[in-house]
Amino acid sequence: MKIQTAVAHFDEPLYLESGRILETYDLKYEMYGEMNETKSNVIVVFHALTGSYHAAGRYEGETKAGWWDPLIGDGKIIDTTKLCVICVNILGSCFGSTGPMSVNVKTKEPLRLKFPVLTISDMVRAQMNLFARLGIKEAYAIIGGSLGGMQGLCMSIEYPEFAKRVILLATTYATGPWAIAWNKIAIEGIVNDPRFKNGNYNPEDFEEEGLLSFAIGRMAGHISFLSPYSMNKKFGRNYVETDGLYELFGRFQVERYMEYNGYSFAKRFDPLSYLYIIKAMNIFDATRNYDSLEDSIKHIKAKLTLISFQGDCLFMPEEMALIKTTMENMGRADLVDYVCIDSQYGHDAFLVEYDKFDFYIKKALESKV
Repeated sequence: MKIQTAVAHFDEPLYLESGRILETYDLKYEMYGEMNETKSNVIVVFHALTGSYHAAGRYEGETKAGWWDPLIGDGKIIDTTKLCVICVNILGSCFGSTGPMSVNVKTKEPLRLKFPVLTISDMVRAQMNLFARLGIKEAYAIIGGSLGGMQGLCMSIEYPEFAKRVILLATTYATGPWAIAWNKIAIEGIVNDPRFKNGNYNPEDFEEEGLLSFAIGRMAGHISFLSPYSMNKKFGRNYVETDGLYELFGRFQVERYMEYNGYSFAKRFDPLSYLYIIKAMNIFDATRNYDSLEDSIKHIKAKLTLISFQGDCLFMPEEMALIKTTMENMGRADLVDYVCIDSQYGHDAFLVEYDKFDFYIKKALESKV
């Protein structure tokens, strides 16, 4: 599979939903496969909260492949011998696109808290500018899960002519209080940690030991990505072999897993980026600039495929089912397919249980529109 990684720089301003302006910005992206002459074989894949542009393949010396590698590649469900896949690192992230730690060209200092609050619409608008530069007028399909699904829904509403097929997984049309509450734990942990220094930290300070309260907040957030069933299946009540049962700080296997996940994450992900991205997720509401959900999704012209997961406790199946019901009540049932996958893994099932939903992606990509 051919992999191309690039950074696009934009000198023209990006006018944000908040009224603020990004005078210049960068977008890092990766392409898999090759565009055909008419550029009609492009699939846009949107990454989730902590993902990046690296959706598939493996770099030389890399131990872990891209985050959706089982689905993207030569001969796979999203077949890069026929299709060209593009994944763009969102604005605000810390993997190459412009974010809060980007340097202000005038002051030569990182923007930090002077970076503007972003919305999903802002992220999508920036990506549309990239696609216009690449000469992509219409995508064969757009696909995203969780935060990526928010981007996909937003794009299908605000740019209805861009994609023929829209595939959304484990997402919602508006972030609910349950998800916002989980995010609040991470927010409080980050901003109240003395080492955060009100955003004036040195990123190098976290390379060996991540921001402690960020790690704890991430542990809490990670619980929301799983489910009681998946945790019980993965860990049960197994105890760490080297820890004593009657040691006060002896650990169960699940505790060790939470420690590893939280502390390793805090070393590799920028805390300010995390704050800005979850802010964008929290305020996401596809109905905000419309009178109702119906008024919002009436703009969609693409064929929607909605995939929810029964055990998802973060973005619950009924939230996606409501999109389907609304479409049907509008007399547009022919434009939407919905399936709730029999899964108890939790929210992250869309990153793990590929064999349970890859068929539906394949079916959506092969559908005539």
